[in-house]
Amino acid sequence: MFTGGNATLFVKDFEGAVRFYTETLGLKLRFRADNHWAEVVVGDSLLLGIHPVGPKTPGPGLAGSIQLGLNVGESLDDVMKTLSGRGVAFDGEIVEDDGVGRFAYLKDPEGNAIYLWESAVVPGPPAGQKN
Repeated sequence: MFTGGNATLFVKDFEGAVRFYTETLGLKLRFRADNHWAEVVVGDSLLLGIHPVGPKTPGPGLAGSIQLGLNVGESLDDVMKTLSGRGVAFDGEIVEDDGVGRFAYLKDPEGNAIYLWESAVVPGPPAGQKN
């Protein structure tokens, strides 16, 4: 039925948001329509849409309105070190959640909440397959 989708971020500073997600976080810009829309790819399965605020859109950075969870494919400590070197400020230390993983929290320049997640679960074979 569905073939995909995106999480849309409404931002005041479109150029700054595109720079933050592509240059600072190092994500790939997939598509851009002038200063009206940009699509940024996260891994294999998440698409972020960046859209400037307008008279019919919500404002950016409203507490609880959106939170992006980005899975990390390497040590969370290493990712934090890299991003700190790029000027990212984290909201506190790594949070350990036994059996779930480790989390680090930050905000983009517009105040949108982001968490980085290092899973504690080691993926097994797909359902129906044996090891």
